[in-house]
Amino acid sequence: MTVVIDSFPSRNDRYFQDYAVVAIDVIRASTTAITAVAAGRRCFPVASAEAAFHFREQFPSCLLAGEVGGLMPAGFDLNNSPAELSRRSDHDRPLVLLSSSGTKLMVQSGMSTGAYVACMRNHKAVAAYIAGRHERIAVLGAATRGEFREEDQLCCARIAAELVRLGHEPENRHTVHLMKRWSTSSVMVCAQGNSAAYLRRSGQLHDLNFILSHVNDVAMAFQMSDGEVVPVAAVQQPAESQATELLEA
Repeated sequence: MTVVIDSFPSRNDRYFQDYAVVAIDVIRASTTAITAVAAGRRCFPVASAEAAFHFREQFPSCLLAGEVGGLMPAGFDLNNSPAELSRRSDHDRPLVLLSSSGTKLMVQSGMSTGAYVACMRNHKAVAAYIAGRHERIAVLGAATRGEFREEDQLCCARIAAELVRLGHEPENRHTVHLMKRWSTSSVMVCAQGNSAAYLRRSGQLHDLNFILSHVNDVAMAFQMSDGEVVPVAAVQQPAESQATELLEA
């Protein structure tokens, strides 16, 4: 059994044919999706605004959430914001989620032999659930503007390291390098890099603080099933101490 870390889009299309895939976009799509489903809300990732509006025709009560190039499309109800979503009480309204890269990864991963969605909230739970279930596992970060960003490398490395601890072998040197570099790093790494800088510039620091303060607090694994993010298992995992240092704009 092996595990490999890479970013999406990748030159290796075999990931979606021969591997179980874990889709990760910490800032912010996979965090938003898991926040929605963990609260009991249905969540449908889409790859385009056109697909989102098509969903609204089928589910008139749905919420359209997301961004394209950092901007919320006209006609959407809210941004790709886990913090904002967590404050809503209308959990009966399905969420249709769009992002520049993360939801595209989720949609494409749905074609693989097993497709999972993860973020810092459930990284230990997903590793515990998938360990030993698949011969090959690809842990993929959603490259934003072609960049495999720090927060996604951190999450990917933590999942891969846990899979190795549970019996999987790293598939290549690049995976070993990323695990050594990131798997024991602090979650405050998420406050570095271009994703965090964008949230600061755009006045969305509440989302960064949400991510920093919600680490390993969802003991569930989530899977892509017929275009929907669904819970597949509750996993007993000890809670991780949370980052308490909130960031100021």
